[in-house]
Amino acid sequence: MGQLLFLLAVLALGCATSQFTRRDANVSASPSPVTQVEGAQDQSDAINRPTSKPYTGELSIFEDPKRDENLQPNRIMDILGIKEGSTVADIGAGSGWFTVRAARRVGNSGVVYAIDINRDYLKYIDDRARRESFANIRTILGKEDDPLLPAKSVDAVLLLKTYHEVAQPIRLLKRTREAMRAGALLGIIDRNGKGDDHGLDKEVVIKEATRAGFVLVNQFNFVKPDNVDYFLVFRASDSG
Repeated sequence: MGQLLFLLAVLALGCATSQFTRRDANVSASPSPVTQVEGAQDQSDAINRPTSKPYTGELSIFEDPKRDENLQPNRIMDILGIKEGSTVADIGAGSGWFTVRAARRVGNSGVVYAIDINRDYLKYIDDRARRESFANIRTILGKEDDPLLPAKSVDAVLLLKTYHEVAQPIRLLKRTREAMRAGALLGIIDRNGKGDDHGLDKEVVIKEATRAGFVLVNQFNFVKPDNVDYFLVFRASDSG
């Protein structure tokens, strides 16, 4: 009789342990609230439009002598307030065409960050900086959604014919805003298009920049004045 009672007690304990294990497994498999919050944040930054595939070809196309005449880089820098001692970010730097011009303007007391997601292009810029004796150029391998700039570090930012290639523009602009000092300006130069044709309607750019926390302060069409290219200037909405 005693052995029978002992056996029944062991069986009861085993069933209880099994039920606890199943309940515990169900709790562990439940979705994490952190993951849900992150998903909601991702959705809020989403865009519903096509983008262009990033250019990966020869860099020589960016060095056309007519580019200075068409884009007027000195006027661009004047509008963005780039002067001696400024810290500038060139996002989507490519061959460094604007990078070296900005480096010449800011001088030895300033810094130009050349950001790109293409390692080969950054190597080209590093080599170019050494070849042309620019000690104030810093290259950064950025991400599609983050230029990886130091916080509150830059006085001016330019995206030159790059924005239409950015896959996650809202996130990129938010991270860029975090890197801008009070009063810093963001310039976006692009051409009107559909997004997947290496151009993007300027009204779309304005709406997306607004979502990212910027306000439009000026716009120009002097860059290659053909009613296709445009130059938009923004300031962070919470900037002084």
